[in-house]
Amino acid sequence: MKDTATAANREGLQNLLLLDRSGDFSERDILYPFALEELLCRYVGEGGPPMIHIWRHPRAFVMGLRDSRLPQAAAAGRSLEADGYSVAVRNSGGAAVPLDLGVVNVSLIGRKRSGAIDFHDDFERMYELIALALEQADGGVSKGEIAGAYCPGDFDLSIGGRKFCGIAQRRQQHGYVVQAFIVAEGSGAQKAGIARLFYEQAAEGAAADTVYPHVSDSSMASLSELLGPGFGLGVHGQPAAEAESDSAAGGLAGAAQAFIDAIKRVVRERQTPEGLAEASARLWLPDPTEVRAMVQRMRERYGFSQEAL
Repeated sequence: MKDTATAANREGLQNLLLLDRSGDFSERDILYPFALEELLCRYVGEGGPPMIHIWRHPRAFVMGLRDSRLPQAAAAGRSLEADGYSVAVRNSGGAAVPLDLGVVNVSLIGRKRSGAIDFHDDFERMYELIALALEQADGGVSKGEIAGAYCPGDFDLSIGGRKFCGIAQRRQQHGYVVQAFIVAEGSGAQKAGIARLFYEQAAEGAAADTVYPHVSDSSMASLSELLGPGFGLGVHGQPAAEAESDSAAGGLAGAAQAFIDAIKRVVRERQTPEGLAEASARLWLPDPTEVRAMVQRMRERYGFSQEAL
């Protein structure tokens, strides 16, 4: 893990600001965090400080752009909405992802660097942060596509051959957002089953050569399943079993809280007072009305037509 730590420090996190919205469920619309990041990315690209955004959603299903073009995607989305999911099409890369309180979303928002920089470098930076966060739990995080996983890609993160994290990106003219979903708690197979059923319905009538993920329930697992509740460490001094019980009741505990705490620890250990002071002086957060206006623009641009719905 020494090489990972060195790589994570190569650009420095001394002025990376933390925006933790993991306990804020005031906005039901799943597009809200994506719209917020769209605005923050624009601001960071214009010279604002880099940020890491942490958030969760109680019950949502997010499609990729390619997913939304499947013949019955709108009907599949309608079925999910009937089951209480907030459904939307995101403007970043990647494929469909089910979200609940056991999934922690982490986004790195930064300014594009000058020169011929491969976008994979930004993916690597996210991988390194997650690997460092799990280092104390001896997670042994591997990188590479996992067959049968939902939202598949070269930057699938896995432990013991089962995926717990996927990484996607959104790039603007001067800024970028690297987004990771981390399945921290609950059943990975159950979440994979939701994605599998979506594709079975959405791809009905598709041409034989249509490319979409063929999801296997056994491909996914949560950190709680892979490493134990709260990584076996407990949360805020609670026994691990007690923390897991809190999580099941809807609280922020167990592996979700353990992972959030670990990510924040990795960042805070690398922040400096000077870097934080300089970044804080340039901090700007959009008003909720601005974010909701962006939600509407994103839905009009990337969502399904009213006829399809």
